[in-house]
Amino acid sequence: MDAAIAADPGAGQDPVPVLRIAGLSKHFGGAQALANVGLTVARGEVHGLLGQNGSGKSTLIKVLSGFHEPDPGAQLWVNGVEVALPIPPGAFRSLGISFVHQHLALVPSLTVLENLMIGDLAVEGRWRLDWRGETARARDLFARYGLAIDPRMPVERLSSVQRALLAIVRAFDQLRRSRAPAPLLILDEPTPFLPASDVEHLFALIRTIVAEGASVIFVSHDIDEVRAITDRATVLRDGRVAGTVVTREVGKDDIVRLIVGRVVDLEAMRPPRRSLGTPTITIAGLSGGIVDDFSLSLATGEVVGLTGLIGSGYDSVIGMIYGAEETRRGTLAIDGAIHDLAAMTPARAIALGAVFVPGDRSRGAIPTLAVRDNISLPVLGRGLAGLAVNHRRLARRADGIGERYDIRPRDTGLPLGSLSGGNQQKAVLAKWFEVAPRLILLDEPTQGVDIGAREQVFNIIRAMCEKGAAVICASSDYEQLAALSDRVVVFSRGRVAVTLRGDAISKSAIAESCYRSAEPGMAETAA
Repeated sequence: MDAAIAADPGAGQDPVPVLRIAGLSKHFGGAQALANVGLTVARGEVHGLLGQNGSGKSTLIKVLSGFHEPDPGAQLWVNGVEVALPIPPGAFRSLGISFVHQHLALVPSLTVLENLMIGDLAVEGRWRLDWRGETARARDLFARYGLAIDPRMPVERLSSVQRALLAIVRAFDQLRRSRAPAPLLILDEPTPFLPASDVEHLFALIRTIVAEGASVIFVSHDIDEVRAITDRATVLRDGRVAGTVVTREVGKDDIVRLIVGRVVDLEAMRPPRRSLGTPTITIAGLSGGIVDDFSLSLATGEVVGLTGLIGSGYDSVIGMIYGAEETRRGTLAIDGAIHDLAAMTPARAIALGAVFVPGDRSRGAIPTLAVRDNISLPVLGRGLAGLAVNHRRLARRADGIGERYDIRPRDTGLPLGSLSGGNQQKAVLAKWFEVAPRLILLDEPTQGVDIGAREQVFNIIRAMCEKGAAVICASSDYEQLAALSDRVVVFSRGRVAVTLRGDAISKSAIAESCYRSAEPGMAETAA
């Protein structure tokens, strides 16, 4: 593995790389976010950028976008020409660089065509438009890249993957029309909220764009995705370059070791087989959408994983239990008291001791509010002093929770959206776990969370189980399910196809069960 890792292997292979950075450092007060970072991106290359939350990835991207000014001494070359730093805000476009950020910068209420043109309108100040001609151009553009999207459709009606593809095509089209000699597209976490089956659509678009002459920096937490789409990858750790690898020449464990500085085997963290006692929570006859007659009993402290291929229905179950998705019929029994799931609402579910943590953090929190305000929402009544809120009491409580759940930075007065993805997720989990729930419903709990923070999330979930909660976790991440679950239930066509228990649970066994269960006539089995 060592032979495949260097400070920047391949940096000297291309005499004129599309991007070269040297000696890049950045301090925020007394804290050093980047220290002497070097990075080279070759022409026609997909270059991965990895690292834990807080490793410096976001700071590096913000320096390139002109949002942050680097410390003196940093150097930047674009297509062999040295560029003065700091980059003026917005000037990256004239350098042949474009960005697609995780939240895509699309306006849902506008049409696809209006979103496609919004950058041109802002830059060029055009006041008269040939809408018919622009619509025809958009159709030709989408056809070129294999996108089945109607330019007249509001963006809010597009699927998640269609929105991501639209944002990438828009960014590359702007570069292509600017006639940049070697355009560079920087994709900053474009996949966390995409189903696994949709990621390949995005990868196909990236490969097409690269074939047309672009280079790509692909920022991601997902090591498997980086290995699948990149030629090389640079890993940041504590603001420094831990190494740059030729991705086809190293294994996943090698990359994990660079990211966290040690070996992390999530699957080996799977809880041992244990006796869980008598079930205290039962879901019976749950039906809605594609899901038909699902039943499950859980013991206190048990973690049950739900999975399957896209469209199998597993990802709808927890929303129906919580009253967030339409349910035709079904019941939820807690300690013998039976409740009608067709009449369930989130407020009733919370009152019964059930909490829901969605995979998309923007649905489970308010990014613009302070961390302490987000954490305090479920227990706001406890901070009342007469008719007023005792902010000091809530702040003390939130600070204690931040310490207990290792939410960083420790300042709970910061906006939640300013935290890294892993720390945002810990805050969302902490918000609900502090109400001592009986049933925890998790949807992709480590989506967009780095490998190190995943361990902490798993430990938080296990701690809640030890306090008496039962957990249902819906996920397409088989490694995550293998690490967390006492049982894994595999869905096919809205029904349970396979149930794996104890030592039969592994990443490979879950994957095999998902794909085998899709075969016609596959009967329910238990391992």
